[in-house]
Amino acid sequence: MKKIGITGNIGSGKSYVCKIFEKLGIPVFYSDDETKKLYLIPSVKELIISRFGQEVYFDNGTLNRKLLSYHLFKNDDAMRFIESVLYPALNQHFDKWCDVQKTPYVLYESAILFEKDYCKYFDKIIFVSASEDIRLQRVMLRDDCTEENVRSRMRLQLNEDLKISKADFVIYNDGTKPVEPQVQEINKLLCC
Repeated sequence: MKKIGITGNIGSGKSYVCKIFEKLGIPVFYSDDETKKLYLIPSVKELIISRFGQEVYFDNGTLNRKLLSYHLFKNDDAMRFIESVLYPALNQHFDKWCDVQKTPYVLYESAILFEKDYCKYFDKIIFVSASEDIRLQRVMLRDDCTEENVRSRMRLQLNEDLKISKADFVIYNDGTKPVEPQVQEINKLLCC
């Protein structure tokens, strides 16, 4: 089974494209959603509490994301610690998930494949592209936030042109051409 990474900068429409692949019967591993689940695993939770204190979890056992984000964005060591705890667990979870799939390939959706140099773990990379203006408008509408808020998040990601040059396939989700035929063409190539 081939493991295919799918990525795109914020607001590019990765989730929309993944849903089209799912309609074609291709399973998608949504890394952000799966990472959120990891915070509730007792061994992971114990490590996080030992580093940041009990208050990073609410009384009901759920993660206090706002407080953890505060710790992470003010301290690079804290971010490296979280990554050292979560990424190995996420990789193990992905491998187990792959073991039960019965398709020619699976998709691993993540916004940071290039930023974290994960591309080497995948047979091919699909990049979902849209212009900065389109992405900006989509995220402002989706997250009900300001332009500066979105731009600050955009600055954390690598340049789209660089990512396009490194990708094996590019899906243009900017209104210039229909997305579904692009997905169907890539699906045909990956199923061979």
